[in-house]
Amino acid sequence: MNEKNQITEGVIWKQLLIFFFPIVIGTFFQQIYNTADSIVVGRFVGKEALAAVGGSVNQIVNLVVEVFVGLTSGASVVVAQFYGAKDKKNLNKTLHTSYAFGIVTGFVVGVIGFTLTDTVLGLMKTPQELMADSRIYLHIYFCGMIFNIIYNMGASILRAVGDSRRPLYVLMITCGLNIVLDIVLVVIFRLGVMGVALATVSCQGISSCLVTIMLMKEHPLFQLKLREIRFYRVSLQSVLRIGIPAALEATMYTIANLIIQVFVNALGTDTVAAWGTFAKIDAVYWMVVNAFGISITTFVGQNYGAGKVKRMRKSVGVCLGMSYAGAFLVSGTLYALAGPLYRLFTTDENVVRIGVDMMHFLLPSYFMYVVIGILSGALRGAGRVLVPMLLTCGGVCLIRIIWMFGVFPGHPGINTIMLSYPVSWGITAVLFVIYYFRKFPKVKNVAASGSAELYQV
Repeated sequence: MNEKNQITEGVIWKQLLIFFFPIVIGTFFQQIYNTADSIVVGRFVGKEALAAVGGSVNQIVNLVVEVFVGLTSGASVVVAQFYGAKDKKNLNKTLHTSYAFGIVTGFVVGVIGFTLTDTVLGLMKTPQELMADSRIYLHIYFCGMIFNIIYNMGASILRAVGDSRRPLYVLMITCGLNIVLDIVLVVIFRLGVMGVALATVSCQGISSCLVTIMLMKEHPLFQLKLREIRFYRVSLQSVLRIGIPAALEATMYTIANLIIQVFVNALGTDTVAAWGTFAKIDAVYWMVVNAFGISITTFVGQNYGAGKVKRMRKSVGVCLGMSYAGAFLVSGTLYALAGPLYRLFTTDENVVRIGVDMMHFLLPSYFMYVVIGILSGALRGAGRVLVPMLLTCGGVCLIRIIWMFGVFPGHPGINTIMLSYPVSWGITAVLFVIYYFRKFPKVKNVAASGSAELYQV
């Protein structure tokens, strides 16, 4: 490959922003994609349907998606490192192994999820009046699980080689289509929650086809060929070595949130609806921080593969500065517009009141997560995933769970639930800073690194 790789050679802040903006815009469209469902059911079906889509269902979907986003991060890191090292042979093996893994796991998880829907909803103490709609949505969603996983795998591979624009185009197309289908199926044909689920799965099917086609087009270093999709043992081990800790981390995050959802469910339908809607609104904040996290993972991964450690370390500082600027801007805007934003979702004033109080309570503490998001992304790009996973699981997830069972019974209420977030973020952020300065790769450790050493954990 003769063309210059800007991620390993260009101006750091410019390349981070060039990579960041398509991701954050794409995530914005993804959020519109998800939010459209809530707006349509909230306004045209009712608050019970809104609570169903935004409550237990939302947490279960997040669990499944986050687990596989974690697994796909293993593929993206390995691909980024081989791409930076210009190792065509191993890059192609990783590409086809990753796709085989996505297809198999998508099918298996779809079957298991469909079968266990009622059991999981029951364990989460989902209110009885929300059970029917929740069941319908999840059954349809799990039927299309394979599409979701294939899209996420394909998009993560494209981003790993520095192509963050084409996943954006896919999201723009499917977002527009999802809104149209929501209106047609829910407003016109009055299919309720079923219509929302069918719209979502249909668009996921289209997005998975589009990213697959993109990867099948000729590239100087790699090309997806359907007949070559298979498992390569060493490639699979490398992907899983990084992907499994990331998936476990995502799983623990979501399990903690599922447990919190159980406690929220006990506070009534209005609180459940407000909490679920909050998750839709504050996703704007998370999309900014997570986009920077994805950017630094790819940036560090490619430069690690190329042996440019000084550039890796400098990029982390630059990315932290930009992330904090974006985080303060977004959280401040959401704080100021809390009321109008909630009224987009519902006309129920009690739900609006509860939701605004939630936003004003939590948003000022969101800045603490920036350190966790960026440093964990940087460490993952360098192949350090085991200890960061343990820090996140212990510092964020375990503390949050202990808080709910230890503090909530004595001080029941939504404020006690929300306080678990800044407490866990603050402790974990400190732990990440300590680990980063002790273990992030230094020049002497990587100066002679070759592709055979790219999988350190």
